[in-house]
Amino acid sequence: MPGLLGKKIGMTSVFSAEGKNVPCTVIEVGPCVVTQIKSVEKDGYAAIQLGYEEAKEKNTSAPLMGHFKKAGTTPKRHLAEFTGFEQELNLGDTITIDIFANATFVDVIGVSKGKGFQGVVKRHGFGGVGQATHGQDDRLRKPGSIGACSYPAKVFKGMRMGGQMGNARVTTHNLQVLKVIPEHNLLLIKGSVPGYNGSIVSILK
Repeated sequence: MPGLLGKKIGMTSVFSAEGKNVPCTVIEVGPCVVTQIKSVEKDGYAAIQLGYEEAKEKNTSAPLMGHFKKAGTTPKRHLAEFTGFEQELNLGDTITIDIFANATFVDVIGVSKGKGFQGVVKRHGFGGVGQATHGQDDRLRKPGSIGACSYPAKVFKGMRMGGQMGNARVTTHNLQVLKVIPEHNLLLIKGSVPGYNGSIVSILK
């Protein structure tokens, strides 16, 4: 699907035509520059590589500098591939938020907030033991039994237990576009999107 890279600014709320207060996320979308055009003959698949956000030359490796020089653009901090653009694109072309002018719904891909090591109550929504007596007074948020005693003498793969939570690639589908502000490259999307404020997200049309 065609799309662009953007930066999550934060959350706010707007009033709808019916007077309802609607929570929304503000995303600064693009502009993005075409840094590579991949074809089926050369690369095995067709895609457009886009670069977003300026980067310093001293922080860019020599191979990447050659890559950006070939595209006729300045170094970019973030790169991503998208497919399905309707218009014919060339190296160095700039794609703006205008591609979302008529979009009603979008998909947003980002990296969720990392929450460190969490127990089963927070990570999987376990209810706890439920009683505070018969020796359970200090184990209310423990997972309980995780397997059989004798056979099979193992814990099955995929058992819901405590562990690392968050900091994973998350895709949120079918988010409604409330407003497009092209003069400021801003997109207002209903609801929340994954990631912290200032994180890079991909918006798919």
